[in-house]
Amino acid sequence: MTGKSSNKMWGGRFASGPDAIMEEINASIDFDRKLYAQDIAGSLAHADMLADTGIISADDRDKIVDGLNTILSEIEAGTFEFSRRLEDIHMNIEARLAELIGAAAGRLHTARSRNDQVALDFRLWVSAQLENTETALTRLIGVLLERAEEHADTVMPGFTHLQTAQPVTFGHHCMAYVEMFGRDRSRVRDALTRLDECPLGAAALAGTGFAINRQQTAEALGFSAPTRNSIDTVSDRDFALEFLGLAAICGTHLSRLAEEIVIWSTPQFGFVRLSDAFSTGSSIMPQKKNPDAAELVRAKTGRINGALIALLTVMKGLPLAYSKDMQEDKEQVFDAAETLELALAAMTGMVGDMQISAQAMKAAAGAGYSTATDLADWLVREAGLPFRDAHHVTGKAVALAEEKGCGLADLPLEDIQKINGAITESVFDVLSVDASVASRTSFGGTAPANVREQINWWRGRL
Repeated sequence: MTGKSSNKMWGGRFASGPDAIMEEINASIDFDRKLYAQDIAGSLAHADMLADTGIISADDRDKIVDGLNTILSEIEAGTFEFSRRLEDIHMNIEARLAELIGAAAGRLHTARSRNDQVALDFRLWVSAQLENTETALTRLIGVLLERAEEHADTVMPGFTHLQTAQPVTFGHHCMAYVEMFGRDRSRVRDALTRLDECPLGAAALAGTGFAINRQQTAEALGFSAPTRNSIDTVSDRDFALEFLGLAAICGTHLSRLAEEIVIWSTPQFGFVRLSDAFSTGSSIMPQKKNPDAAELVRAKTGRINGALIALLTVMKGLPLAYSKDMQEDKEQVFDAAETLELALAAMTGMVGDMQISAQAMKAAAGAGYSTATDLADWLVREAGLPFRDAHHVTGKAVALAEEKGCGLADLPLEDIQKINGAITESVFDVLSVDASVASRTSFGGTAPANVREQINWWRGRL
């Protein structure tokens, strides 16, 4: 061995192939082999178009099709031998095709380049992953809707600054995440719409002089139309960045829910209990039940964020059109896609089978004078006080309750009337947590009837 390896696929430009270091940095077959199905689909569509336009013969097209289908079977059966010498999935398939059918294989690459070929393969892969993500999000939203319906009346504390603020229902809280993941789902659909243009036929960067039919290949591959500018086509990775961007936002939503599950499952809160399927024990403390699945979902968001920053950094300084830097676009996307898929599945499982302690939630909902705002609203509505004055009166009532060590609803009426004489016994109708949530009937509010309306709306939308 001389440290040199010959690569005949390069043609006559180089007398010898890259040395071992160059082969190591240049090869992408270790990861872009994931694109084999998309690469073969693109080649099949391209071969049909070349034959239909008379650029290659029907006989050559038939040989190419048979050869590509054989290669597809070999790869799926695990018998295909990938070679790092041949750099990438495109050249590996082309070399094997030449072994199978001879000279006809060389005609397949007419009127295309690896630049538009990889742009096509990657778009097709990302498109399929976006559809998988939409399906996974729909599943998660469905589970959240089920829990929201079960607990439309279950009162829990609502928080700001992680301090008890006002009572809400657990159903309403679940619906907040439905809104988040619903936006994620709409971003997926938006990305699919923008991705829906076929790169094949842009060639290296300037198009081709052959009389190809780009509309035919676009339709054959499921795109609505071909891309409109050949330079942009081969240099564009917006579709990959968009996928990573929406994945990062979705990961953030997953992480927020995971964080709440971690908090809720502590003995100090006791709002939920995870099943054994999504938690582990301690190696030394037998009483422990750790929310490992939630913690890992929370952590994996960092991998997705890292992938987005990495690809943004790769793309930020590239002149038009194609640069080899863009070979670094795939590993980040592949990893982020697998990570997001796993995190969505784990969260769907956790939300679906975790046990809810309605009793613990309700007990916590009344702590921290959570109905103070209801008292202020009552003073405005029933006693005619300006809200700022009502706020001041309520503050005094809270201070008195703290002094006596009781809740607002437990204060004697005569003590409250010493603060403001306009207060009557009917004030106690709004000081319970159940009355508080029932009163929040404004659109988007936490009243159980509102929650059920929103559940029905979302089910219709899904």
